[in-house]
Amino acid sequence: MRLVFMGTPEFAAASLLRLLEAGHEVAGVVTQPDRPRGRGMKRSPSPVKQLAQEYQLPVVQPVRLPDEDVMALLAETRPEVIVVVAYGLKIPPEILRFPPHGCVNVHASLLPKYRGASPIQAVLLNGETVTGITTMRMDEGWDTGDLLLSRQVPVHPDDNFGSLHDRLAKLGGEVLLETLDGLAAGTITPVPQDHAEATYVPKLTEEDLVLAWGDPTIALHNRIRAFAPAPGARTFLNGALLKVWAARPGKGWYGLENAEPGTIGAVTREEGGGLPVRTGDGVLLITELQSPGKKRLPILQFVAGNPLAPGLRFG
Repeated sequence: MRLVFMGTPEFAAASLLRLLEAGHEVAGVVTQPDRPRGRGMKRSPSPVKQLAQEYQLPVVQPVRLPDEDVMALLAETRPEVIVVVAYGLKIPPEILRFPPHGCVNVHASLLPKYRGASPIQAVLLNGETVTGITTMRMDEGWDTGDLLLSRQVPVHPDDNFGSLHDRLAKLGGEVLLETLDGLAAGTITPVPQDHAEATYVPKLTEEDLVLAWGDPTIALHNRIRAFAPAPGARTFLNGALLKVWAARPGKGWYGLENAEPGTIGAVTREEGGGLPVRTGDGVLLITELQSPGKKRLPILQFVAGNPLAPGLRFG
C-alpha cells in the first residue's frame, strides 16, 4: 500500500520500521516537532523522524493540525491509507476523510478498555494479567473508532513498563501489517466498539508517580512497575526525593507489624537484598533505589553509601 505515516515515539518507530521492511510504500512521515530531550535537554528529533531520515523519507513536523504542509503532502502523494501510531495530536476530519481506507490507528490496549494516552502504564497500575494490541479505523473521537483487528499478550508478574512496551511495540507492527493486508483484500469488516465497556486513561501527571505508603502492597508494587525504566516512582525521605525503580512484596512483617505506613525496617539480604517498608496491609521490599543526581543502585549497594536507619519514615 501507498501510505503516509503519522507517529512520534519509539513505540511508533517500531511500526514504521515493520512497514518499511515489508515493502509498503511510505510516501511521507508526519511527526511532532523536535523537542528538548535527555539530561542536557538538547533539542532532538523524535525516534520516528530519526528512522524516516535513515530511509530518506519526506518529513513534516506541524505544531498543530490541520496544517498546510501536511495537506500538501497528502495532495501530492495521494495515500491509500494513513497510519497513525502514538502521534500525539488529534486528527481533524479533513485528514480522517482523505484516503480511501481512512486512518488506521495502532493502540496499545484491548479496546474499548484503556482508551487514551497511557494504556500500558494503566494496565500495570491495575494489575491486569492480559493486554494486547488493537487496530481501528479512526473517527473524530479519542480511540472511539471501529475495531479492525486485535491480538492478546500475557502480562507477566515481573513485567515493567519497559518490557511490556517493547513486546507491544513489536506486536503492534505485526498486527498493523495484517490489518493493511486485510483492508487491501477486503477481508476485514470494521466492528463498532461497545462504548458502554469503555475506560479512559488520561496523560500521566507528576502526582501519579508518588508512592502513597498507606496503599496496599500490591498497588505500590504495580505503581513501581508502571514507571520503570522511566520516569520512576517517587518517594521522599526528610524532604529529599528518592526514585524507587524495583521492589517485590515482602513475605513477612520484618518487625514492622505495628509501624505506621512508610516506616523503614532493617535491610534484609534474602533474595539479593531488600529494604522493608510498611504499607497499608503488609510490607514492600525495595530492591533498587536512586538518590537525586546519583546512579540507580541495588539496595545493598545503596545502603552501603547511604545508611537508612530502621524507624525512619518515607513521606
